[in-house]
Amino acid sequence: MTKATMTKREEAIQTSFAERMDETELLNCMQCGFCLPHCPTYIETGFDESQSPRGRIALMKAVHDGLISPDDDVERSLDLCLGCRACEPVCPAGVQYGHLLEEARAIFNDHNEHSLPIKAMRKTVFNGLFPHQGRMEGAVNLLGLYQRSGLQNVARKIGFMKLFPESMQAMERALPIVPTRKERKARARSETFLAEEKAATVAFFSGCLMDTMFLETNNATLALLQKAGCDVVIPDNQNCCGALHGHSGEKGGATKLAKRNIDAFEATGAEYIITNAGGCGAFLMDYDHLLKDDPEYAERAKAFTARIKDITQILFELDFHTRVRLNVEPQTITYQDSCHLKNAMHTNDAPRTLMAAIAGATLQEMENAEGCCGSAGIYNIVESEMSMRILDTKMEKVKATNAHTVVTANPGCLLQMKLGIEREGLTENVRAVHIVDLLMEAMEE
Repeated sequence: MTKATMTKREEAIQTSFAERMDETELLNCMQCGFCLPHCPTYIETGFDESQSPRGRIALMKAVHDGLISPDDDVERSLDLCLGCRACEPVCPAGVQYGHLLEEARAIFNDHNEHSLPIKAMRKTVFNGLFPHQGRMEGAVNLLGLYQRSGLQNVARKIGFMKLFPESMQAMERALPIVPTRKERKARARSETFLAEEKAATVAFFSGCLMDTMFLETNNATLALLQKAGCDVVIPDNQNCCGALHGHSGEKGGATKLAKRNIDAFEATGAEYIITNAGGCGAFLMDYDHLLKDDPEYAERAKAFTARIKDITQILFELDFHTRVRLNVEPQTITYQDSCHLKNAMHTNDAPRTLMAAIAGATLQEMENAEGCCGSAGIYNIVESEMSMRILDTKMEKVKATNAHTVVTANPGCLLQMKLGIEREGLTENVRAVHIVDLLMEAMEE
């Protein structure tokens, strides 16, 4: 391959790969293959090496070295990756695959010539919606109006939803009933919640979707933290974590959001920053990498990430499960790991310890519980076919447990498991819940 055989766009991408990709990290991959049995896309594509972590790294390295053209096939391989990072814990060389993937996607996105509709959609989502909590609330208000006004029933009755793919139809049925505007306004975002017996002061990352569509889970999180002995501060000037931006190649937008969150949480003086969404928590913990070259924020980002903890981890460390009586109606439960909670935040034992402490609940581990469910942010929308293949495989594992309750620790996973239950026709016998809501349900006064 020579420069003459590449388009100007491909030349620009290749130059950016040479300048921006971490060559040391690319070389750290020993091509040993330990990652292969843990990669969902490698398995679902029939063991296609180009759809494995080591295969994608090989493609990145080849583009970096100018050995291959950064063509549509290379970009497609990167796009089909879920970004679950299941390869990282099993890598003997400790390759930070997630960082490589996001930088490569950002380079492609910087040089992409999107069609006008795609460009408008990305601008609306990444610049106009997620960075602005008020607009997020407005979007959720529209969803609530659709659900409560009768429009949803009409749309289903006249067959309007049949115009959409089957997976989208099932997702529409699986969506939770969103809280009303009045319910969302009942708790001020800047309110401080005090514990009866203080053990720690924490700041709560309330998130964008979590504080709108999943408000009940956020309220339960606050109640559990107080019960565990935490004074809880909620900075009112926090914003979206930036994960959606970072995973979609919008590095500039992710960086802006990261800086705003660091500014917001520094002012709280809290010992820890608590999250209840594995995807958000993992991206917050990557702020030190995202801002490593920023002279003003590099050290501040390190201090910020050092304080991040998942709700299950702080409850475990404060002995919540031994000090509070937990009891539910007899049921078998199984746990679907959040990929980012396990693989990036390294929180694995805490949620299981908490669930095991619930009287009446029998924890039945599913096979490959740590395997991705296929949600991966908006992956189940933009890569619906692969997402549904992965979900169908996951649901076979769920059914084998005979569980009544599927427990998750991330909103995307929760929606995906609800979607799986809907697709399998199990809604009468199986439910999916966030672990926070299960603990709240089990807590006895």
